[in-house]
Amino acid sequence: MHKAGLLLGACVRSWKSVRMASSGVARRDPLANKVALVTASTDGIGLAIARRLAQDGAHVVVSSRKQQNVDRAVAALQGEGLSVTGTVCHVGKAEDREQLVTTAVKLHGGIDILVSNAAVNPFFGNLMDVTEEVWDKILDINVKATALMTKAVVPEMEKRGGGSVVIVASIAAYVPFPGLGPYNVSKTALLGLGKNLAIELAQSNIRVNCLAPGIIKTNFSQVLWMDKAREESLKEAMRIRRLRGTLVFSFSILSLKDYLCKQANLREKIPSIAPKAPDVSMSCRPSPQLTNKPGLGTPEDCAGIVSFLCSEDASYITGETVTVAGGAPSRL
Repeated sequence: MHKAGLLLGACVRSWKSVRMASSGVARRDPLANKVALVTASTDGIGLAIARRLAQDGAHVVVSSRKQQNVDRAVAALQGEGLSVTGTVCHVGKAEDREQLVTTAVKLHGGIDILVSNAAVNPFFGNLMDVTEEVWDKILDINVKATALMTKAVVPEMEKRGGGSVVIVASIAAYVPFPGLGPYNVSKTALLGLGKNLAIELAQSNIRVNCLAPGIIKTNFSQVLWMDKAREESLKEAMRIRRLRGTLVFSFSILSLKDYLCKQANLREKIPSIAPKAPDVSMSCRPSPQLTNKPGLGTPEDCAGIVSFLCSEDASYITGETVTVAGGAPSRL
């Protein structure tokens, strides 16, 4: 009984730590004096992550391919009293990755955190129609650049005795979005990259984890929700519900395929995912006492989890993927 009581107490303390980290009630400045690089961080999920890391005490270096985007984000975050600087960085260019690292080291003396968020998706259609050029672009930016960006920061993290890397993947790594084949493949590859890096970098006290967002309301995903009718159609197709702060996400593969094809006018181009099979639904059912309130995910839904993964509260977590998708299936 005594052992059972100790185990229960430990579980309660761990759960309380996660709840506090997620709600922003965690101990003051859990990332105090840490230096964080966040790629593609002038908008959407990246910007929300940069803001939260800075709010939690980190010195953050934001980046984007365009100087005006960097200037705008830095001005906004500094206007909130946060320690944020920025530089141009196209993650596909070796010289830009080097400049990003150099900027952080010059300004703050080192690097403790990398959040790899940059990604592209220039294609919608059938996998058999993807050109070699498109494959190269997506894999170069989404996968190879992530590996090389991590390689660039590791020596600086080792000088400081360790660090944390968070790779932003997607729920598409688990449940492929119809019409987005190369993007889906790249995000699945990131989960494998994260696990391999976690094993190899453990000896350097560097933790590596992945974040898998679901449908998050950003400019990157606006084709899915750019007008109210389209957003409502998406919610219906994917049966998304937010339950008093908890997003419940369930969908039929076929209904999602129909929705995406309709938006791109490609209904006849993309073959049925499950021909001659009944509609397959995957759902997370709400507790009876909770009430449904439709809504998509927000960038802020992702930010607190990333801050937690970068903090000492997550010191025993590495090689994992945290899904922020309102209950969507998240296993291969």
